[in-house]
Amino acid sequence: MTLRPFLIPTVCCALAGLAACDDSVRISATRSEDGDAKGVLKVVETLQCPQTMGSLTRKGSASEGGTVCTYVGPRGAEVSLHLVPLDGETPARVLKAFEQRLSGDLPRAMAAIGAAEARAQADAAGARADAAQIEADAAQRAADAAAGGERASVRAPGVAIDANGDDATVRLPGVQIQTRGDKASVRIGGFHIDADDSDGSARVTGSGGDGENVSINAQDDAAEIRASAGGEATRTSWILTDNRTAESGWRLVGYEARGPVGGPLVVATVRSRDSNHERAFEDAKDLVALNAGE
Repeated sequence: MTLRPFLIPTVCCALAGLAACDDSVRISATRSEDGDAKGVLKVVETLQCPQTMGSLTRKGSASEGGTVCTYVGPRGAEVSLHLVPLDGETPARVLKAFEQRLSGDLPRAMAAIGAAEARAQADAAGARADAAQIEADAAQRAADAAAGGERASVRAPGVAIDANGDDATVRLPGVQIQTRGDKASVRIGGFHIDADDSDGSARVTGSGGDGENVSINAQDDAAEIRASAGGEATRTSWILTDNRTAESGWRLVGYEARGPVGGPLVVATVRSRDSNHERAFEDAKDLVALNAGE
């Protein structure tokens, strides 16, 4: 299946100012506060573990000297709140250990994401090596399309659309879309979206002016989502999902972490049997915010 059938709905939505448009998929980003509005994160000595937080209910009391609390949520979701000193390590290394433990619950998802990243790197290297051939092939396709009457071009104020068979380029203010057979590349402001129908993969990366970053790496039924805020303090989220239930019974794992420069970090880990993580994960974020601040 080629990506071209999705091109017209996408353009329709863009031209309509993202008004309602049938058969479209939208990716949006909103920011509730700027970097200056974020408060100073707290240096936490003992966790605050309320009996309930939204859909979560605490199991027992805080353990290990007030550094770990465990909660249960909807459909058996598990949330653990941790107070983690850095002990000379970087926040990235400390959080990598959490990722490794959590991703062990979704081995197929992690394998799919790893394979997709390897293919993406190989494709990028191949694209650089074969740039001349790609240009020649594109020129040949354009000539074939023109000969077959499949070439089209649209020009309007702020709009440029060129289509050659299964290849198309769309340029709008702040938006650029390119399709090449099964592959598509979209640039929207600071967001880059690359998709490939042939292997069911999609990669989204984006950044804000204040250092905020988000990345999504999807492969068939699996997806990895990573987000971080700018600044020296730690404000990080990581989620791994799989639409196929793992042997462990989980379909989503992840964490929310915050902490001041030098630590400690307050980390909430989430395991859910539902890939729709909204309730448990948002309540886990509230637990972290209660302890470390916004």
